[in-house]
Amino acid sequence: MLFSKKPKHLSLDPNRIPVHVAAIMDGNGRWAQKRGLPRTAGHSAGSETFQRAAEHLSDLGVKYFTVYAFSTENWKRPPEEVGEIMRLLESYLRRAVREMREKNIRLRFFGDLSPLPAELRALIEETDAISQTIGGMQANICLNYGGRAELTRAARLLAEDCKAGRLAPEDITEEAVSARLYSADIPDPDLMIRPGGEERLSNFLLWQNAYTEFYFTDVLWPDMDERLLDEAIAAYQQRKRRYGGI
Repeated sequence: MLFSKKPKHLSLDPNRIPVHVAAIMDGNGRWAQKRGLPRTAGHSAGSETFQRAAEHLSDLGVKYFTVYAFSTENWKRPPEEVGEIMRLLESYLRRAVREMREKNIRLRFFGDLSPLPAELRALIEETDAISQTIGGMQANICLNYGGRAELTRAARLLAEDCKAGRLAPEDITEEAVSARLYSADIPDPDLMIRPGGEERLSNFLLWQNAYTEFYFTDVLWPDMDERLLDEAIAAYQQRKRRYGGI
């Protein structure tokens, strides 16, 4: 159900649209298996859903959209599945290079990109350059990313600064840690959507999700259409965010 019909929109409060939405794109493989298709078909469907979701959230006024595309643990999957995910990403980026300005959506990548194929890294650099010329919503794609790996990297950067005399240990604050994360210059997620029936973070944005509102659904990611995204935002708008207060 890849947005084949324009679903009727829920009534959302335009003044309470989340600034930053995050999503774990879970269930692609199960979506394909339920239809007797190879798991790679599910990743292809999930890629299309991501693009349509980004455009819809941008239209709603969301400023940042961060998705978990490929974790540090996903390298353990069968080589043919990993290869197909990389090919899909390359295809998406080639399309993005052509359409980013028209869609007015910027792209950024969070994670260790060094193990990726050189051609893929070159495409990422090209989308980075185009993003500098665009002022619309920023879509952050977490690629070869893990929350623990990100925090380990931040700790290493802090240690290097202390060793070089640029920072004293007593000056290590939450702000200092945040400044060394991939998401250093953007606000933490307001809403995190997890489809696929699981109810866990799976090593996704461990620091940034400290006060994020979670929305879980049994719907598999390729079936997340506009109305279901609106339902997640409507649920978010019913929450009272206290940030530890009363």
